Amino acid sequence: MQVRYNFKEIEPKWQQYWEENRFYIVTEDESKPKYYDLEMFPYPSGNLHMGHVRNYAIGDVVARFKTMNGFNVLHPMGWDAFGLPAENAAIKHGTPPSVWTDANIANMKQQLKSLGISYDWTRELATCKPDYYKFTQWLFLKFYERGLAYKKKAAVNWCPSCATVLANEQVVDGGCERCGTLVEKKSLEQWFFKITDYAERLLQDLERLPGWPDKVKTMQRNWIGRSEGCEFTLAIAGTDDTISVFTTRPDTVFGVTYMVLAPEHPLVEKLTRGTPYQPAVDEFINRMKYLNELARTSSETEKEGVFTGAYAINPVNGEKVPIWIANYVLMEYGTGAIMAVPAHDQRDFEFARKYGIPVRVVIQPDGELLDGDQLSSAYEGDGRMVNSGEFNGLSSEEGKQKVIAWMEARKIGRGTVNYRLRDWLISRQRYWGAPIPIIYCDECGTQPVPYEDLPVLLPLDVEFRPTGESPLNYVDQFVRTACPNCGRPARRETDTMDTFVCSSWYYIRYTSPRAADKPWDKKAADYWLPVDQYIGGVEHAILHLMYSRFFTKVLYDMGLLSCEEPFTNLLTQGMVLKEGSKMSKSRGNTVSPEDIINTYGADTARLFILFASPPERDLEWSDQGVEGCYRFLNRVWRLVGDYADQVRNVEVPATFDNLPVADKELRYKTHSTIKKVSEDVEKRFNFNTAISSIMELVNTLYQYRENAVQNLAVVKEALDNLILLLSPFAPHITEELWRATGHQESVHLQRWPGYDEKALVKEEIEIVVQVNGKVRERAMVPANATGKELESIALSLDRIKEATSGKTVRKVITVPGKLVNIVVQ
Repeated sequence: MQVRYNFKEIEPKWQQYWEENRFYIVTEDESKPKYYDLEMFPYPSGNLHMGHVRNYAIGDVVARFKTMNGFNVLHPMGWDAFGLPAENAAIKHGTPPSVWTDANIANMKQQLKSLGISYDWTRELATCKPDYYKFTQWLFLKFYERGLAYKKKAAVNWCPSCATVLANEQVVDGGCERCGTLVEKKSLEQWFFKITDYAERLLQDLERLPGWPDKVKTMQRNWIGRSEGCEFTLAIAGTDDTISVFTTRPDTVFGVTYMVLAPEHPLVEKLTRGTPYQPAVDEFINRMKYLNELARTSSETEKEGVFTGAYAINPVNGEKVPIWIANYVLMEYGTGAIMAVPAHDQRDFEFARKYGIPVRVVIQPDGELLDGDQLSSAYEGDGRMVNSGEFNGLSSEEGKQKVIAWMEARKIGRGTVNYRLRDWLISRQRYWGAPIPIIYCDECGTQPVPYEDLPVLLPLDVEFRPTGESPLNYVDQFVRTACPNCGRPARRETDTMDTFVCSSWYYIRYTSPRAADKPWDKKAADYWLPVDQYIGGVEHAILHLMYSRFFTKVLYDMGLLSCEEPFTNLLTQGMVLKEGSKMSKSRGNTVSPEDIINTYGADTARLFILFASPPERDLEWSDQGVEGCYRFLNRVWRLVGDYADQVRNVEVPATFDNLPVADKELRYKTHSTIKKVSEDVEKRFNFNTAISSIMELVNTLYQYRENAVQNLAVVKEALDNLILLLSPFAPHITEELWRATGHQESVHLQRWPGYDEKALVKEEIEIVVQVNGKVRERAMVPANATGKELESIALSLDRIKEATSGKTVRKVITVPGKLVNIVVQ
């Protein structure tokens, strides 16, 4: 064994050994319990960052720990490889997106291998490869057949910088999540997935996920946004048209004094065309196109609007109420129209006061008498119905039910459930994505591409023009095709799919990634799924995680999967910070994983990133912390090196009898460390405290080494367990040390150690002795000493005699196993 810890030699040596001996390649094995451990796959941007290292190191500890505990562990890796950055690189550098992406994948794969992550690389996939997106298209067709994929004209979020449509979930604080540009509204024909059909199941089944963080489930509940209420229609005076509205407060319907349509509502043009109100309405609509949803709906934004000149008839009292358009009503939410009750909704109140619209109180709180003319703000609470005809005197809750029943009896409304969740817009006017497998024929209309013609291949040699349009529009051999129904000339859809479609099923493909005639083998999928542990950032709580749950439920309903939820347990790791901020190139505070690995080794990088903070919390980068972990591994190396020759051929007996105190203390530390590390890793994922316990065991071994007489069997037991416990965290150095101490097989093929309950029973323990609450002495006492025995021992100690000399002992308080407190006066 070398004297010096030479990680530059050790780490590549064992990485090569693991690869050549196919260590982490697994197949279905019914004789073992399965465990599917998965980290969210990365976008191949070119280089790993420390956030990646943290994510993958966490997953690797779990995979190695479960393997050593007898599980058949699936731990795959791949690449979420479609997306806008590849196009931007093509425009900037003239490199085709496929070439740029492949080069980045090769580089990042090598970086991952250098970290010693235990991936089954035979299952590697990339979403941009035809053998993968063929089945993304296959799934689209399945959704299309079930009516879950459809096309409609809609006001969509448009990023002028990226020149593409964004889903609602990809608009962050009013800007594009990728580039930050303010998002505009644009009306386009777009493809959607009908995720709203699954809103209730997505909501209710969150209760089936006790292994998910509460904050993630809360985010999903809020995004789905379930609300109970009433949907009813109002006739538009002088026309055959009606307006449909949804309200959670049918008890306030008698307080409606105006209606509001979203500026994008299709009725607006019809109601105002050719009227004196059209110019003002058109100007307002044009202005709203350049305001994002956040700006329009913020409580700080001044409410403004324009009267359309039209009136609606309130069905409960026959009143004509004016129809306005306003900035605070959005077409994407509800029906795109609201009934406005200014006395009982603050937004409506502010709007009504600005434009001189009446405020009518229809809910009176108990013990108060509200006057609409005198209100300074809306009263939004419950109370008793007033000014509400036959419903006067009813409580708000009873009134809601009675009004709904009244409307249902007259067939003008119904009780219903509404959701904030909108259908998932999947069309992207970009090139580097999975082509949507649809053909348009002038004779036959919209036609799905036949399954046997999949994949619809993405042409790789394309020209990016400065128009911002997708280059697919210019590729005749792609666009021009034949109708699969009639054979006449037809054209392909040139939109590609949102990259979140590709990532909504990749975890299934890993179960049989080489299946050529189907997206997965059901028997393999049934064996491995659901994923037992999923690891990734909380920023994916709504987008990726919601979409993956939706996909899994649809596929379950189709009979293609046997599970309804994709991920049993979820860990959302915190960010890696430096100087209090998230690492980013723009801030100049990044740390290169390659630099750390070259300077200190992969085991040090892994150990620090796992030791510095609990995984779910943000981690503050510390150069001193990295150096500290490197010094610790060197201490372990020296310790094992000092003993290696002595213990190599030592047998550890099944039981130890009649050991001296020093040997018992070392065995106690060894087995208490096994217990602590096992519980921290398996039950809590507290890797930082697990590593801390291992460090304490190393300190104890160094102290034991000072003894003149040493029991090498006790030492061998401690060293073996030290190496085993450290192996999931630092796989390279432990592999080397395991062989150095006389073992022939890999440390990673060993069973996880169990602890000896007998070794955890201490014959003597240390207690604190206090006088008037101040610590005066510490003493070793029999572990089973009674209170009286502890009192006697404490009072006999020399330092306690000195502290109590000349004083009267009033009381002695004993806490067995912990302390004695002597009260004197």
